[in-house]
Amino acid sequence: MVRKTVTVELASGLEARPVAMLVQVASQYDSNIYVEIESKRVNAKSIMGMMTLGLAAGEQITVTADGSDEEQAVAEIEKYLSNND
Repeated sequence: MVRKTVTVELASGLEARPVAMLVQVASQYDSNIYVEIESKRVNAKSIMGMMTLGLAAGEQITVTADGSDEEQAVAEIEKYLSNND
């Protein structure tokens, strides 16, 4: 299992379109992937779950992945959230 703390650096935070993109990134991997903030923990492959977090730019989250491609999954999610274009 891999756990990593990541800062959301997307200018708009995680609104509908960025959440959909994050779910697409997570869904490419076989690992179970979760996003945690405070006491909330949701499946990163669930668009409805991710929308409930309402993450803003600058917030820190913990990404957890468990499975055969866990390292790559966490790295790609971190890369997506750090892309400040």
